[in-house]
Amino acid sequence: MVRYHRLHHQWRKGDKHMEEDEESQALIMDCGTAGCYFKRTRPKLLSLLLLSLLSCSFLLAPHLFNSGSTLSLFDSFRVEKEGPVAHMDANTPMCSSISNGTICCDRSSIRSDICMMKGDIRTQSASSSVFLYISGETNAEGDKEIQHDKIKPYTRKWEKSVMDGIDELDLIANKLQFGNNHHCDVMHEVPAVFFSTGGYTGNVYHEFNDGILPLFITSQHFNRKVVFVILEYHSWWILKYGDVLSQLSDYPAIDFNGDKGTHCFPEAIVGLRIHDELAVDSSLMVGSKSIVDFRNLLDQAYLPRIMGLIQDEEREAHEKLVHKLSLSPTSSETSTKMEKGVQEEQSEKPKLLILSRNGSRAIINENLLVKMAEKIGFRVEVLRPDRTTEMAKIYRALNSSDVMIGVHGAAMTHFLFMKPGSVFIQVIPLGTEWAAETYYGEPARKLGLKYIGYEIVPKESSLYDKYDKDDPVLRDPKSVTQKGWEYTKTIYLDGQNVRLNLGRFRKRLVRAYNYYNAKTNHHVHLQSQ
Repeated sequence: MVRYHRLHHQWRKGDKHMEEDEESQALIMDCGTAGCYFKRTRPKLLSLLLLSLLSCSFLLAPHLFNSGSTLSLFDSFRVEKEGPVAHMDANTPMCSSISNGTICCDRSSIRSDICMMKGDIRTQSASSSVFLYISGETNAEGDKEIQHDKIKPYTRKWEKSVMDGIDELDLIANKLQFGNNHHCDVMHEVPAVFFSTGGYTGNVYHEFNDGILPLFITSQHFNRKVVFVILEYHSWWILKYGDVLSQLSDYPAIDFNGDKGTHCFPEAIVGLRIHDELAVDSSLMVGSKSIVDFRNLLDQAYLPRIMGLIQDEEREAHEKLVHKLSLSPTSSETSTKMEKGVQEEQSEKPKLLILSRNGSRAIINENLLVKMAEKIGFRVEVLRPDRTTEMAKIYRALNSSDVMIGVHGAAMTHFLFMKPGSVFIQVIPLGTEWAAETYYGEPARKLGLKYIGYEIVPKESSLYDKYDKDDPVLRDPKSVTQKGWEYTKTIYLDGQNVRLNLGRFRKRLVRAYNYYNAKTNHHVHLQSQ
């Protein structure tokens, strides 16, 4: 289940703000002089530093022209000016470039922390530690710790209840005494990305929003030359998303806690960057990659499996045809021609896919919806995925659809599988308006879908039969959801089904049908020119 929350991206510097999600979990964010997003304020700090240096240069002019002082001051000025900070703009994340033998942690985001390490990096799962060894002299005690950071590599930093259950990593920089036996069981020549598949993993929205998309954002610039090291590793997750992982890494993922060997890397990123709900901010990406690039990656990931499914179906169809012909050649040939004619006629119609729900938020009169859509001119498919449904099969069904209909819920995440230019109609039950727009409506538009939101009225809700018509549950859902997550979940998410007003909903279907025809005719017109 999606955990509803409100995130605001604009704060005034120096103010304290409290964010409260619908679990009534308070989050205080102090936006001091460094700003909530350090990357946006760093250039100002640099300017202040340069102005300060120039002011001091006038006050200390006699000392500046002393050869020793001059060399020291201008060398430090050059290092500051030519260092990584000087090349950053407002969209460059902190720690985007670090020197060898260092750890840099960016904790400026409200959503996730991320640390970068470079040098002689070695894992130690027994102590939940990642060591960075630096050559140099040590005291008689051997290794000498020079830096220590802790991080939970999961992308819901603001939500304390879930972060309390995420494994924490110790990042330790030590000076390595010459001759110490800090061996490597596996030596990797490519960087590592450490992240967790704990938390809300198991819910498709969170699997994409908190895991797969941030993994794309963080690692795609490595061009698959990267190793994923996973905390709270789940074999089923690897099986479910193996096709996608293979497009991001050429190497098998490592179970951090289960693999007791010492793995060594030249570089590491610990934690994942996340931009927004089911979104990729191209202004923050290397090569200006966007959510469309992510969807293209999904195409590449699932195409081989989909081609295999098509070949299996064609082989089964051929075997059935041969069997029919062997029984009664004349009648079978006539039947086959008729079936082929029906298939050709159907293929010319736009395909509408209904993503059906079981249990809560189901469309009670779904069968009537199917008949109405067919009368309008759609070829209708009803898809009822469950936890065991292969992702490639879901992708294939949606990728070939022109219109998708579904009731608000985690399964709406599958709009990512639709081609840009397709239509996504989201049925919005009472009490879910804000979440429906934030989690799926706005992200769908960013992908290039034609998004149509259908907010039901009280009479279309099963709650209409449970509550008095003047009850706040029906009359003012916002006043109820503001009471907290449990009210929202119990009343509007777990306790509500939908009976569509087909006359009212038909207008959305006709709108989608006309949009498809206009788009198709425009495409044909362009091809004829």
